[in-house]
Amino acid sequence: MTAPVFVVEHLDAGEGGRYVLDGPEGRHAVSVKRLRPGEDVVLTDGAGRWAECVVLDTEGKDRLIVRLDSVGEEPPEQPRVTVVQALPKGDRGELAVETMTEVGVDAIVPWAAARCITQWKGERGAKALGKWRATAREAGKQSRRVRFPEVAEAATTKQVAALLAGAEFAAVLHESGDAPLATAELPSSGEIVLVVGPEGGVAPEELALFEEAGAQAYRLGRSVLRTSTAGTAAAAVLLARTGRWS
Repeated sequence: MTAPVFVVEHLDAGEGGRYVLDGPEGRHAVSVKRLRPGEDVVLTDGAGRWAECVVLDTEGKDRLIVRLDSVGEEPPEQPRVTVVQALPKGDRGELAVETMTEVGVDAIVPWAAARCITQWKGERGAKALGKWRATAREAGKQSRRVRFPEVAEAATTKQVAALLAGAEFAAVLHESGDAPLATAELPSSGEIVLVVGPEGGVAPEELALFEEAGAQAYRLGRSVLRTSTAGTAAAAVLLARTGRWS
């Protein structure tokens, strides 16, 4: 069986050291996963540091005692892939975050586009952002990542344009694109920034601002994807073509 992954705040112990996993993660390991001595687990801080461990014992319903057999550090991958995701309706935002995390996106930027039906404001916005971040964490664990994607604060259109201006490769998924994303010339390092518009599409003034910042419009294929799935499909194309999936 594949060793389950649990998230910790810090991995301070070295190889051969003992570590106590407690709190919600410890409870999940002991009471839900029902791990027993001798079984393998992986601990990670979600920022690239991880440890392969063996369960030594359990205490109560929420404490797992493990031995750290090996401790490693996974460097950031290159090129870095950031997806600017327009805010979808309902829980489709969490679906987008979940699947983009699973394929390997490095950062996700929520974008309050002009044509978004959903708008993040005040307490509602903070709650929605918290859900996106929790989804990225859980999807990172499920997909056995040790470096989880960063989920940024919601960005304005001007802030998105600034991100695009600083990227080595900047793209907007849009039906006006003459070239397919699958044929774009991609950098081997630096930042790739991809913009996914809302269900109503990227507004003309937004597209003009992004093109002024250096972004080019690309299409994925003949079919039209929903905003909640387009980012994942496009990221898969980019990750395969940059060699990160090889």
